[in-house]
Amino acid sequence: MRFDLTNSIQILERTPVVLLSLLSDLPEELAMANEGKDTWSPYDITGHLIHGEKTDWIERLKIILSGSSDKSFSPFDRLAQFSESKNKSLNDLLSEFKILRHDNVKFLKELDLKEVDFHKEGIHPDFGTVTLSQLLSTWAVHDLDHLAQISRVMAYQYKDCTGPWKKYLGILDS
Repeated sequence: MRFDLTNSIQILERTPVVLLSLLSDLPEELAMANEGKDTWSPYDITGHLIHGEKTDWIERLKIILSGSSDKSFSPFDRLAQFSESKNKSLNDLLSEFKILRHDNVKFLKELDLKEVDFHKEGIHPDFGTVTLSQLLSTWAVHDLDHLAQISRVMAYQYKDCTGPWKKYLGILDS
C-alpha cells in the first residue's frame, strides 16, 4: 500500500471514538488490569497515547517541516504515562486524549501538505533518517497497535473463564 494522508487521518480521527466506546466507565478491575509484570493496562496505554500527542507526533512533524538544519528528534519517553497520569481517572484520560487528538488532527489538516512534503526527512535517535510519510504512517499504525493491545489485555482477563473455547480464541494465544 502506498501512503495516503486521507486514510491515515481517518484512522487518527477514529481512535478517540473507539477508545471512548470501549473504555468509558470501564470497571476498575478491567481498566487497571494487565497481562503480568512489566505489561500495560488500558489505563496505562491511554496515558501513553496522551504523552505521544503532547510530545511526539506533531513535534517531530514540525522538526521535519522546519527550515532548521538540525532535524534531530528528541528521544521519546515511552514510560512517561506512569508519572503524568497519576491521580487521573480513565475517563479524565479519555477526555484529554480526545481533545489533544482533535487539535493535532486539525493542525495536520491545516498544513495542507503536498507530495513533496512527505519525502522530507528528520533524524530519529534510534533509526536515523526517517521521512514525514513514515512518521505519519507510524502514527496511524501506533494507534492500531495500541487498540489491539487494549483488546488483548482485556481478553486476557477472561483467559481462564472461556473453558474449551480458548482453543478457538486467537487473542488468548499470547
